[in-house]
Amino acid sequence: MATIKDIAKKAGVSIATVSRVLNYDPTLSVGDETKKRIFEIAESMSYQKRATRKKLTRRIAFVHWVTESEELTDLYYMGIRYGIESQADQEHLSLLKYTTQEIDDIPSTIDGVIAVGRFSENEINRFKKLTTNVVLIDSDTAHQGCDAVLIDFQSVMKQAIDHLLDRGCEQIGFIGGNPLYTGMSDLREHFFRTYCLDMAILHEDLILLDSFNVESGYRLMKQFLEDKNVSNVGFVAANDPLAIGALKALNQENIKIPQQVRLVGINDISVSKYVYPALTSVRIEKELMGKTAVQLMLERLQEEREICKKVYLDTSLVQRETT
Repeated sequence: MATIKDIAKKAGVSIATVSRVLNYDPTLSVGDETKKRIFEIAESMSYQKRATRKKLTRRIAFVHWVTESEELTDLYYMGIRYGIESQADQEHLSLLKYTTQEIDDIPSTIDGVIAVGRFSENEINRFKKLTTNVVLIDSDTAHQGCDAVLIDFQSVMKQAIDHLLDRGCEQIGFIGGNPLYTGMSDLREHFFRTYCLDMAILHEDLILLDSFNVESGYRLMKQFLEDKNVSNVGFVAANDPLAIGALKALNQENIKIPQQVRLVGINDISVSKYVYPALTSVRIEKELMGKTAVQLMLERLQEEREICKKVYLDTSLVQRETT
């Protein structure tokens, strides 16, 4: 496993700079390009490169739900992008990159669309008008007429909640995104509520919602700690950045982790093992999601497959110091 020293050497910066970037230190005056380089190196050093082999050359529109600057707030999407880019390079596919605001710029001569993120029904129909070869990644639902690479978030929530119960947590809360701010509902919150209801352990006052970023996790946990006497509580965060923000707030308030509060993130982004204490997280194989999407596209292009295929990838809980 790569260390902070390895990342610093490759990035050409100090170990302290790498540590502060990976811990999302807001007081660090480092440019986005440097941050991006550090994050990309941390992400890429976790991956093994494979030998390339020649494939057909086709033009694929890669539509990303987030911009490169937004990627810096959630490395989950960076991992998926790496998987798509590396597999496309191996297969000699030409990727033309677009954001959600640039869908109208995609040419009608495109051979296929790989779309990463949560798109509206209208946006997906626009993809389908361009081409019959559409692969969705990280969509909340499986859309008719599209291939999809999906995660079983019901299983993810069960893994996280069961782990916290096994560790002796008397109450379990959720840190996630508020639909009023994010503009969408979240399957993770839905399955958290469903499983906790089934287990008769749902506590509405322990469901903390804002946006899906470090700052929101920090703010939500700060507010929670002002109102509560914390003892033997566990939290599942909808993603690792939320968990990392919450972790910072807990550390500032001298809350003992994991004795008083246990914390589980989701995605297992590369920085999760570098924060203090190291974050327990449900690992989603981000690079494999991207690679699988490219492979589904190749099946359509090479074999002219017409029947849609939905691929669910397994997840695994990686236990570290926060539980």
